[in-house]
Amino acid sequence: MYSKELLEQIFIVENTRESRFNRKIPSLSGEKKNFLLETFHPDFKASAFRTLRVGVNRGDGTVHEIADLLEAFSIFDYRDIDFEIPEAETDVLVLGGGGAGITAALFAESAGAKVVLATKLRLGNSNTIMALGGMQASVGEEDSPVKHFTDTVVAGQFKGKKELVKVMVSDGPQIVKWLMDLGVNFDRDEKGNLLTKMAGGSSVARILSIGDYTGLNIVKILKDEIRNRENIDIFEFSPVVELTTSEFGECNGAVIFDLERKQFFLIKAKAVILATGGSGRLHIQGFQTSNNFGATGDAIVLAYRAGAKLEGLDSFQYHPTGIVYPDHMVGVLVTEAIRSLGAHLVNSKGKRFINELETRDVVSAAMIKECEEGRGIVAPSGRVGVWLDTPVITEKRGKGFLREKFPALYRMFRRIKIDIENQPLLVYPTLHYQNGGILIDEKGETTVKNLFVAGEAAGGIHGRNRLMGNSLLDIFVFGRRAGLSAARRKFNEPGKQTLNHVDKYYKELKNLRITTVAKTPRIFQEFIVVK
Repeated sequence: MYSKELLEQIFIVENTRESRFNRKIPSLSGEKKNFLLETFHPDFKASAFRTLRVGVNRGDGTVHEIADLLEAFSIFDYRDIDFEIPEAETDVLVLGGGGAGITAALFAESAGAKVVLATKLRLGNSNTIMALGGMQASVGEEDSPVKHFTDTVVAGQFKGKKELVKVMVSDGPQIVKWLMDLGVNFDRDEKGNLLTKMAGGSSVARILSIGDYTGLNIVKILKDEIRNRENIDIFEFSPVVELTTSEFGECNGAVIFDLERKQFFLIKAKAVILATGGSGRLHIQGFQTSNNFGATGDAIVLAYRAGAKLEGLDSFQYHPTGIVYPDHMVGVLVTEAIRSLGAHLVNSKGKRFINELETRDVVSAAMIKECEEGRGIVAPSGRVGVWLDTPVITEKRGKGFLREKFPALYRMFRRIKIDIENQPLLVYPTLHYQNGGILIDEKGETTVKNLFVAGEAAGGIHGRNRLMGNSLLDIFVFGRRAGLSAARRKFNEPGKQTLNHVDKYYKELKNLRITTVAKTPRIFQEFIVVK
């Protein structure tokens, strides 16, 4: 239920709606976009960044929160580990139980490999299940991988690795078919064809969805599939705390922590796939986040210590429409599909200030600008946001449309006596996605032999900004590729498991006189007050 003060602000929105209804907001020129980003987007806030002093990316800039992870010591004393007796041995070890990890495990097993999957939380409990709006793939008659490639590269400010973007968009239709063959039932139009929607920064309608819980519905199918595979063993509540390497520096397993037994144990493997997700729970620059509680940047810490090169970890995506009122829903996202259907972003004066279908980085920067220049709306908690005027859709599409097309969102707000068909939502940019990560090639392999990465932990694909829906496509495309490529290493001799790379990393920290009490990976982030 809205407070009296917010209801007064909503009155302004209602009184200006008719004047906004048919007004088109033109796209910004390239020059104006660049100025907006450089002035207001968090990626350009110089004080938030510092230069790395250790490791293969020494000299590169990243945010303090990531630098703190990398310039730290391990959370456990590995002298207590018996490296002669691993608890399990396998062909492929998958670390992470979200969409990327499950996909990698399924394809590795289908290629004849024995697979172990270890995950921090329960199987499927990940950012994947929180993906609401849908997945991009060029399946429409007016679409093509070339158009999808162009949209992705442009949205990423031409910083994405073109060979990785090409792989992602080219594999898209094949991934859609694979998911449908498993039983994923994407939304259809009245003729029974796959229903596609527009997204900000896209040239054609390309989003495939399943209501407004796309990721969750796909993961349900994937979980059923993986539990029916005989050659995949699953360890839940078992986060990875260190990778192991052979005497030749090749990845050959991991140290796992059993959260229930409170014990460390070893898994030995001929190839390892890191799919532990991103780092949103670090609350970079104090931002609220939409991320799962397990998203604490584990993969980048462990891969970096092992010598893997990172790519693009000076860029993060802030989803424009994260809820800032009421307090208990801070960080909940309103899918971009709402804006693609016509909802307006409106400031305290009742004015639209940006084309709502600009790319996410541009929209976020414009919203931050409005708030920093005093045109935001202040919630009772002191948080500031702008209005997402959803009733515009009701006027265009008729009463009941939002309730039918976005049932989860509608029910969520009805429980707190907010009717999204008749009342706007207070929103502000929310930390959503780690644009960079561990550098991979087209197979999903890192610069460390036999170490693969899939999903948000990987870097080089999206450049400095990600299109809506490309994350779901990314996890399946590179999950598949990493799984198949890792399975081909099943004839490897993994060698003796060591933590020689950790010893080397410690020496580098000490030689540089880097002292810290921080221990990483974090596993779970401590409580942080967010903006």
